[in-house]
Amino acid sequence: MKTVLIIEDDVSILRGLKDNLEFEGYKVISETRGKEGLDLALEKDADLLLLDVMLPGMNGYEICRKVKKEKPDLPIIMLTARGSEMDKVSGLDTGADDYVTKPFSLPELLARIRAALRRKKEGPDFPDTYSFGKVKIDFSKLRAYRGEQEIKLTAKEFEIMRYLIAHEGEAVHRHDLLNEVWGYESMPTTRTVDNFILDLRKKLEADPSNPRYIISVRDVGYRFSSLNE
Repeated sequence: MKTVLIIEDDVSILRGLKDNLEFEGYKVISETRGKEGLDLALEKDADLLLLDVMLPGMNGYEICRKVKKEKPDLPIIMLTARGSEMDKVSGLDTGADDYVTKPFSLPELLARIRAALRRKKEGPDFPDTYSFGKVKIDFSKLRAYRGEQEIKLTAKEFEIMRYLIAHEGEAVHRHDLLNEVWGYESMPTTRTVDNFILDLRKKLEADPSNPRYIISVRDVGYRFSSLNE
């Protein structure tokens, strides 16, 4: 069970976040004051920190800076009613991994939490090149081959394959692919994901109509497996 620490002084928002995160299966620790929240962040073994900017005693920017100094791998998502570009830049410059402006969409926030936890799991050891069947993908040079023949993949197709390979064996939801590859600023539809997957199968699969590596998962999305030889 993943543990989320919430530092938020608005009790109604805090209560709503806590109830929804616990419903999603997370363990939740919470605090409404800045200095006490910093102490919890440094003492407790949380997997992710949801951090408000405007807090009594110590603001979120300062907390973020101090936490990242001691725990650089702890994902931090900042929550704030301040939505200007400079506010976002300030939050990200202090080390925050993501920035959500109030009022926010709960499904979007949950997706961002899942994405941040997955990025932490993926870590820095993702390989530059990856092979499956007759396919070889070089992510550092953005080149792909099937046998001796080079395959022309778009930048988005490389990103999709990187994400699927990083989560090999897992059922990846279409919405998570949208979040990770396209982001929320220019959100397309889930049909866009399906179309890209169709194109990838045509380029990478020997029989696109009967795929062996990029498998459909009903009502969810897709699963990548290199073991389906």
